[in-house]
Amino acid sequence: MIGRSLQNILEKKVDYKKAIVVLGPRQVGKTTLITKIAASLNDDYLYINGDDPAVRLAWNNPTQAFINNYLGNYKVVVFDEAQRLENIGLTAKMIVDAKKDVQLFISGSSSLEIASKINEPLTGRKWEYRLYPLSWNELKVQLSFAKVHDRLEEFLITGMYPDVINNPENAIETLNNLAGSYLYKDILETGNIRRPDALLKLLQALAWQVGHEVSYNELSKTVGVDKATISTYIDLLEKSFVIFRLNPFARNLRNEISSSRKIFFYDNGIRNSVINNFAPLSQRNDIGALWENFIISERKKNLAYTGFYGNTYFWRNVSKAEIDYLEEQDNEISAFEIKWNAKVKVKFPDNFIQTYAPRSAQVINSDNYWEFLS
Repeated sequence: MIGRSLQNILEKKVDYKKAIVVLGPRQVGKTTLITKIAASLNDDYLYINGDDPAVRLAWNNPTQAFINNYLGNYKVVVFDEAQRLENIGLTAKMIVDAKKDVQLFISGSSSLEIASKINEPLTGRKWEYRLYPLSWNELKVQLSFAKVHDRLEEFLITGMYPDVINNPENAIETLNNLAGSYLYKDILETGNIRRPDALLKLLQALAWQVGHEVSYNELSKTVGVDKATISTYIDLLEKSFVIFRLNPFARNLRNEISSSRKIFFYDNGIRNSVINNFAPLSQRNDIGALWENFIISERKKNLAYTGFYGNTYFWRNVSKAEIDYLEEQDNEISAFEIKWNAKVKVKFPDNFIQTYAPRSAQVINSDNYWEFLS
């Protein structure tokens, strides 16, 4: 098993007082991670699977007496795919409040459902984290720099899901199954989607526009639904860990763009599955988009696991001067241009540099990317 950066973080939060909540896409290893930690605490832990219909029926609005009897003398309890359980937030609150010596773990693959169920009941009673597909850095630690560097093109095409990394010969089939699960199992079931065809068209449109600013008005025309529906569907896709948004940075300059956004996929393999293109880099015209999506999604993982508490952006003005990616923390800005070709010369816009005086301005390319991801 490939070690996960989140493991050490979670282990330090074990105190038998607060619930530990781990959210993230399906099939990224949430169950493996939390059950590994649970087993290290006590071999005899209780595992409750929210995907099991019988379990869902049993845990529908449980009483305190039912909870006490069901948990018995277990000291470690795991609720897996907890978004499938009705009132899991109130149930978890009852466990945390009544069972002072029980360590509770909760996993979920849809922040849309589980956030609304647990946030208010578990206020002050939980630690919440995200687990993503495998990161370049996790693989480097496990396999060596040389091995992961040599597999870079593979990561750009088929992504970083554990099953894809461990069984690359089945990568395309695995990714197509995962993409179907995203669309039809989680989002369609939980998001009250009336136009599944529109959702798929939207996802394809977003896949083609990776690295570019997206307009909800243009997407509305492309997909054939109103702007409000586009906004709702994008929100659902983001809360189901398929995509994430990067907002524009605008503070001082009058001609800065402030109303658009860029949208990236959490995983390159899912993006390529959506557009049905797994061709090698030598046969593609979207290398720039693949590279930008890979670098920014990898950086997102890295920042999440290292305690970054700032904000991330892109920057552009009406004259079309732009910077691909910004990080801001404690009023300090770092600027990054992301280019696949290491020979491309990049000059950061003078008006941005003079106005914001970034702490650093770096170009991330195929020669030096590993420093940025490490």
